[in-house]
Amino acid sequence: MEKVLIANRGEIALRIVRACREMGIKTLAVYSEADIESLHVQLADEAICIGPAAGPESYLKADRILSAAEIADVDGIHPGYGFLAENADFAEQCESCNIKFIGPSAESIRKMGDKAVAKETVKEVGVPVCGGSDGTVESEDEAVKIASEVGYPVMIKAVAGGGGKGLRIARNDISLRKEFIMARSEAEKAFGNGEVLIEKYIENPRHIEFQVLADQHGNVVHLGERDCSIQRRHQKLIEEAPSPFVSEDLRKRMGEAAVAATKAANYEGAGTIEFLVDPDGNFYFLEMNTRIQVEHPVTEEVTGIDLIKQQLLVAQGEKLAFKQEDIKITKHAIECRINAEDPARNFIPSPGTIDLYYAPGGHGVRVDSHCYGGYKIPPYYDSMIGKLITYGATREIASQRMYRALSEYLIRGIKTTIPLQKAIVSDPDFLAGKATTKFMEDFAERNPKLD
Repeated sequence: MEKVLIANRGEIALRIVRACREMGIKTLAVYSEADIESLHVQLADEAICIGPAAGPESYLKADRILSAAEIADVDGIHPGYGFLAENADFAEQCESCNIKFIGPSAESIRKMGDKAVAKETVKEVGVPVCGGSDGTVESEDEAVKIASEVGYPVMIKAVAGGGGKGLRIARNDISLRKEFIMARSEAEKAFGNGEVLIEKYIENPRHIEFQVLADQHGNVVHLGERDCSIQRRHQKLIEEAPSPFVSEDLRKRMGEAAVAATKAANYEGAGTIEFLVDPDGNFYFLEMNTRIQVEHPVTEEVTGIDLIKQQLLVAQGEKLAFKQEDIKITKHAIECRINAEDPARNFIPSPGTIDLYYAPGGHGVRVDSHCYGGYKIPPYYDSMIGKLITYGATREIASQRMYRALSEYLIRGIKTTIPLQKAIVSDPDFLAGKATTKFMEDFAERNPKLD
């Protein structure tokens, strides 16, 4: 592969530029009018503007991206995460243009992108799933009937998309009817698909995901787990690897399930199998993300494996250079997502110009960000402006290092979530490794001024 188009923006686009450069692969950045001063545009070998600032008029315009790819004569397209990364039609269009989509096939994306189909797919190979509907649920009456069989509380979940949209919890018949209508409406607006399914809701679980890699020759490995339990409105705030909750035995069983699910999808490239784990250690398949994850750096730091480079190697037809027994977890890593938001004002976005930008450094600190002093954060996209990763021999060292690094991270001119992250990583429950998906609710009660 000689030249790759990066169909994304921000820190992930810059991350891909860097990986390609180290591999001797030329890069083409595509960008909106709002991103002309973004670092990935400045550092790529070539750059082409594909439209106005709004995502639907630029980064979501498959025809413009493919036109740029043909003009620049690229071999592959890396979609990053978000935008068109999990769009099966786009993957298919790339194939029809004889351009390698750096990710799974359109068939795999469709199979695992539809939560109802994904659930049935993994269930057939023995992966545990939550009780609930066998497929999509068409009416409130049907939803109530299923809830009476599995028992409340239940979760209404959109079959398409993610990020918490089209996801509602119901604890009785009345709330189920109300939330069913709202979930379908929200899903239709967000994804153009209002179909939902019903699942038993697990109280106070851990959100544990397994990184998987698969080549074009049938080889699949997992690279251990990430604990993503600290979330706000189903959006992850902090991720770490390995999980402080998962034992060696549980890791082995979950890892085997993740590999089985990946093989069932006839998968290629990097992906993530997400599970919910109850307090007793019972785990249930949640979904598969058919792309690179925001939180991939923590896995890279504890395994020493560059996941972006692996995506590129797999896309070139290379076999995985390692087997399951070669994967060793040698460190502990934590990632904090840095968002341009004001936690004191209900996390309202805070776009604007960064007057001063100073990233932390030192041993065991990594910063993935496209920001710099004088950079203007546009209001059109996701508010994440960077990721701060710390790592060390133990979780205690990684936690101490994270607090130190957050204290050094200076971003002036806008509001960020850095103060919130500092409070979280110094919280007793976090330090004790006790955080579940309910953590932020309890944390907000203890720290009302930060939420």
